[in-house]
Amino acid sequence: MSEVRRQLTVRLFAVEQHLRDLDVWSDSAPSAEALASDQPFAIDTLEFVEWLQFIFLPRLQDLVQSGAPLPATCGIAPMAEEYFRGRSIAREHSKEANTEQLIAALTAIDRLLSG
Repeated sequence: MSEVRRQLTVRLFAVEQHLRDLDVWSDSAPSAEALASDQPFAIDTLEFVEWLQFIFLPRLQDLVQSGAPLPATCGIAPMAEEYFRGRSIAREHSKEANTEQLIAALTAIDRLLSG
């Protein structure tokens, strides 16, 4: 496994852990219709954190494990910053650090994939 793929695996695990720490990880998947959205980030059918859990993480994990080419660019962190801006979950003092850590992990993924 290349160093980029190894680092990406670590960062993907970190994203999952931060989602769990924020109590936004779900044990039940959205409907097949919601997952089939053709809108960016499935904005019409999923919350951003659902998109991360059920679309973004699995797709990148599949690419890493299969050895398929990785995306040449990625820009997820700004979407996370926008999603959490002003939300009550980001305002709770105990969760604020977790939100920042999640955004930092996504920023690291952006940098890994964008070069």
